[in-house]
Amino acid sequence: MTSTDKDFVFGRHAGLDYLKTQDADHINKVFLQQGVQESLANQVYGLAKKKGIIVQTVPKSKLDRLVQGGNHQGLVLTVASFEYAELDQLLDQFDEQGKEPFLLMLDSIEDPHNLGSILRSADATGVDAVIIPKRHATGLTSVVAKTSTGAIDYVPVARVNNLVQTSQLLKKRGYWLFGTDMQGTDYRKWDAKGKTVLVIGNEGKGIARLLKEQMDQMLTLPMVGHVQSLNASVATGVLLYQMLNSRNSIK
Repeated sequence: MTSTDKDFVFGRHAGLDYLKTQDADHINKVFLQQGVQESLANQVYGLAKKKGIIVQTVPKSKLDRLVQGGNHQGLVLTVASFEYAELDQLLDQFDEQGKEPFLLMLDSIEDPHNLGSILRSADATGVDAVIIPKRHATGLTSVVAKTSTGAIDYVPVARVNNLVQTSQLLKKRGYWLFGTDMQGTDYRKWDAKGKTVLVIGNEGKGIARLLKEQMDQMLTLPMVGHVQSLNASVATGVLLYQMLNSRNSIK
């Protein structure tokens, strides 16, 4: 699924990574702040020249307006909106490869910074794809792209209408679903081998009741402090590294 709306990628790392990895037809304009460091300017002009993209030098105030006060670090790209993968195509591809994928399903993550951080952890731990709902959740935006520090270009993200129906489809195709809850199995005992889906709930409400009913097992992160909850992206990162440890045990 692809939208024709325009969006922004901004920030030094995210912008340079996008220039390196994306075709010219995905990038509409490149705006560089007047007076930026010579090293950044040289990289931007070099990458843009290879792809035939014109760089426009503008005052900082223009970049501030474009990204509504975001931390652009002197570099803003206007791009075609981010593309979503088709889940059915991904699943067929995994089957053809004889793969036992690890998927991450996010139930209504609303904060784009959380989604960006989660994508960064997903890339670091080898997650094969991320599934998000079309409604009541953040999609792929410029803030997500910046927070992900480039991971948005490497981790396929599928957007679906209904997470419960998607869970039922995945179970029919041989996937095991694991959710998170205060009452569950200690995450350190989690066996994440095989076709696996980790489901992370909304920042405040957790996993919706009907979706929770689809889980094969619930996982718990033990906490000994006074605050009995973790930020969604932090909890996801901990669980993803347990997944990586389980699937790639060091002998």
